[in-house]
Amino acid sequence: MRTLLIAGNWKLNPTTAEAAAALADGVKQGLGSATDVHVALAPPFVFLTRVDQVLEGSPIGLAAQDVYWETNGAFTGEISGPMLVDVGCTHVIIGHSERRHGQGETSGHVNQKLKAALAAKLIPIVCIGETKDERLSEKTEEVLLEQLSGSLAGLSPEEMAGVVLAYEPVWAIGTGLTASPEQAQAVHAFIRGWLTEVFGEATARRVVVQYGGSVKPDNAAELLSCPDIDGALVGGAALKAGDFLAIIKAGQEVAARGKS
Repeated sequence: MRTLLIAGNWKLNPTTAEAAAALADGVKQGLGSATDVHVALAPPFVFLTRVDQVLEGSPIGLAAQDVYWETNGAFTGEISGPMLVDVGCTHVIIGHSERRHGQGETSGHVNQKLKAALAAKLIPIVCIGETKDERLSEKTEEVLLEQLSGSLAGLSPEEMAGVVLAYEPVWAIGTGLTASPEQAQAVHAFIRGWLTEVFGEATARRVVVQYGGSVKPDNAAELLSCPDIDGALVGGAALKAGDFLAIIKAGQEVAARGKS
């Protein structure tokens, strides 16, 4: 079974380094040395170094929320892969819906960033997902095919095996709505099928595909029990150590009993 990855995306939170350090320490202390589920935290850029210091000695990965495709140069405001590695990052989120829809990021941009992340030896978490209107128009698979083929263009099966995908239905992010386990599993199975067709069955079996859409302590176990859901990209619930740890615990319980 693929090892579950529970990642906390803090987005534009919290507002101070002290609060970021306290949140990271709460997760670190609650998790201890457990490695049965992989865990990563994604604070804002300005807190990466402080959080890295807090996480020292723990199995928790450090993720950035974005990366630029150039390594250096006249690109005001951008952050490169080598810079992220230098401050301790192990993972990076790419193509989150808030960047695709709010910042005009295209699948072509995501592809460039993905290749830069792989070149820097970061583990990329590539986000895909449809809006409410696209789902209601029954365009979910069409949208995902565009995002998958564009975002992952040019990757070899070996490179793809090191990429994490995160299916995040845009209509379920920050709205309190959540895809039912049946809905989420159906989409994850579709993604796994596409991976099999394009990269081969062996690679498809290795790729971790997270679910990211209002994952909370009270729905985590049911979602993570689905055969093709390999973890969670957590937003709001990651801002409280207790809630995030409860989601991790749900993943640990799923991992302990295995999936059918």
